[in-house]
Amino acid sequence: MAQDHVRSKELEYEEDLRPRNRAGENRSPELYDTRSAFDIKSVHASFRELPDDVLKQIPVLETGEVLEEGATYFDLAHPERGEFTGMNDQEASPDECLVNKSDVDFELWNRIIGVTHPDRLGRFANPREREEAA
Repeated sequence: MAQDHVRSKELEYEEDLRPRNRAGENRSPELYDTRSAFDIKSVHASFRELPDDVLKQIPVLETGEVLEEGATYFDLAHPERGEFTGMNDQEASPDECLVNKSDVDFELWNRIIGVTHPDRLGRFANPREREEAA
C-alpha cells in the first residue's frame, strides 16, 4: 500500500523529475512532429527545381523538437551550413528547417545537399545534369 502511494507521487512529479525524458533518443518521424517542406514558403523559393510532390516527401522538424544524438541533419533554410551531426541537447529553432537524413531516401538526400552527379541522384537527376555527365 505504501509503495503505491510512493509510485503515485513519482508519477505526479514525473515532468519535474525528468523534464527532458528520452531527449535525443533515436525515434522514427512518426514519434516527433514534422511538417512537409512543401508547407514552408521559403523552401519553395530555395528549392525551385524540386516539384511539389517531391517537397511533400521531405519531413522538416517542427520548432522545439529535440535532435537525435548522432543523426545527420541538413538545414533547408541555411544550405550554406552543410550537413551536421545532431546532439541530444539541441532543439530545432524557429529560423531552421531541419531534415533528418534517415527520414528521406539517399537520392533525395543527395539532391537536397547539392550533389550534382546524376549517378548519385538517380530519379532526381534532371536532363541537363544527365547530358553534362555523358
